[in-house]
Amino acid sequence: MNKKLNEFNEKLKSSKIAIIGIGVSNLPLLDYLYNLKCDVTIFSDNKIEIDISKYNYPVHEDGLKELKDFDIIFRSPGCLPTRREIAKEKERGALVTTEVEQVIRLTPAKVIGITGSDGKTTTTTLTNLVLEASGYKTFLGGNIGTPLFTRINEMTENDIVVLELSSFQLMEMTVSPSISVITNITPNHLDKHKNMDEYIESKCNIYKNSDGILVLNADNEITKNLKSNREIRYFSREKKTNYFYTLDDKIYFNDEVILEGKDLHIRGRHNYENICACLGATYDLIDMDKALEAIKKFNGVEHRLEFVREISGVKWYNDSVSSSPTRTIAGLNSYKERIVLIAGGYDKNLDYTPIAEPILEHVSKLILFGATSDKIYNAVMNSKGNESIEIYQEKTLNDVVTRAKEVAIPGEIVLFSPASASFDMFKNFADRGKQFKELVNKIKNH
Repeated sequence: MNKKLNEFNEKLKSSKIAIIGIGVSNLPLLDYLYNLKCDVTIFSDNKIEIDISKYNYPVHEDGLKELKDFDIIFRSPGCLPTRREIAKEKERGALVTTEVEQVIRLTPAKVIGITGSDGKTTTTTLTNLVLEASGYKTFLGGNIGTPLFTRINEMTENDIVVLELSSFQLMEMTVSPSISVITNITPNHLDKHKNMDEYIESKCNIYKNSDGILVLNADNEITKNLKSNREIRYFSREKKTNYFYTLDDKIYFNDEVILEGKDLHIRGRHNYENICACLGATYDLIDMDKALEAIKKFNGVEHRLEFVREISGVKWYNDSVSSSPTRTIAGLNSYKERIVLIAGGYDKNLDYTPIAEPILEHVSKLILFGATSDKIYNAVMNSKGNESIEIYQEKTLNDVVTRAKEVAIPGEIVLFSPASASFDMFKNFADRGKQFKELVNKIKNH
């Protein structure tokens, strides 16, 4: 019996509750509250496409102007707690929270939380994988997997919850996992956060509210300087550390090689970093031999340097998840072959100057589309050595795939790594990646 969950259920039943946003994370929560016969009102900034008529709850689809006098507010990650109406309710005394925050607070299981500007999904997936290989019952959630609040009553103290956590989920969070990982922190989501300081502060909530273990990137300018009373385990791809590190396509622990790149399906030094972060977080929990075997068999996560097919001697890869310059740079550094790069998309107000040099080093043809097309074009053209690259600017995804097929030569790879968000033309990065794969799979192989 979970005493904390039972007490929270009683609080829910006696509270006036607001749910902001109906989507993947809040729909199971809505069912849960409905079964408890709670007093719920639903808010959205847009028309709700999902049929929720069975609940017979009041619905406001015109924003938060009626958000007044609530006891508990569950916000979706896309609705920031800094919004004026939410902040006002919190100041009045309302509990402003998220589904995933309550999972961390109420579960009897050990919680491992993973965040970062890049690499968090792969690191989270690997972490869950090695724990399962070692015999644990795990619950995968947060930004990945399924919402877990409705499954808290299944969890025991012998289980492990593995959470991928975004800056939006971590904003103003007042509880932290006992094992926390920050893969790196680089500029991202600055179209939503008011500044970089707010973004960093949100990420750091993953460890600030409890004791435990903190796994950090020793190479990243921000994470290597973070201070904490926790036990800190560093990983690196530039130098030896106190736990796991990677040098020369090999992964080390205590100066001993435990994995080699040639034995892995996933490519790129950034993925070796992700493995180091995963092992640093789970070192005390896993059977290392079983964990390493599971890592060797891992094929990667969809939309992350995902091999699509080979056409006339050209290999096509889908890296739609790369929504920032740093992620695309990591992708470019993962291949020895010359690259036909497809990039561009929604503008998150990021600086594209750093991407120019890696493009000129690795890319033979650059094909651009979307809102950031001109930004990337200008960054490359303002760099020395730009005469060595062919650049094309197209209108649609279909146009760029057609162009890539025309210009790629055998032995090259086509890499779809936008370095930009997807919201100018697509629902999300997964929709963008799916559409790319569909177009590539329609190409006739001569």
